[in-house]
Amino acid sequence: KATTPRNDDPEHASRPFDKSRNGFVLGEGAAMFVLEEYGQARERGAHIYAEIAGFATRSNAYHMTGLRPDGREMAEAIRVALAEARMAPDQVDYVNAHGSGTKQNDHHETAAVKHALGDVAYRIPMSSIKSMIGHSLGAIGSIEIAASVLAIENDLVPPTANLQTPDPECDPDYVPLQAREQQTRTVVTVG
Repeated sequence: KATTPRNDDPEHASRPFDKSRNGFVLGEGAAMFVLEEYGQARERGAHIYAEIAGFATRSNAYHMTGLRPDGREMAEAIRVALAEARMAPDQVDYVNAHGSGTKQNDHHETAAVKHALGDVAYRIPMSSIKSMIGHSLGAIGSIEIAASVLAIENDLVPPTANLQTPDPECDPDYVPLQAREQQTRTVVTVG
């Protein structure tokens, strides 16, 4: 069972990284982007919201639905994306977490970010927008990119709503309950 049984209280049902979490909440939505070559966009005076500096993907052949506890493949994808962007971990201002609200995913992702970013992971705010909008499955990646771009545009890190009692195994700064004003120039999104 991956979804939460908290159907009677949908606003508080999604609790990524919280000790009392018990699954994700289904959501819906989508986002779309127009990508343009940087020089061309500048030439025509376009408002540039963000630049894709690096990206990577890795597969999880560990189990059909399970995740490796050590987060190795996600950590590798983060490291490769940062290398492609020619950025060090301490240049990251915010991590947009996948944060589905399942114990397995939250532990996997926490381990991956700590392996990829080292001790810097404790100084970088990381949050899950799924705590507010649910998990729209196939569309969530585009929505998380939109949230990341808005974090950069507005210098505002979104919160992890409903994070009342942090899971002790999920110990980075998950921006509990309240958005945080902060200069945000570089975002890693791991959705």
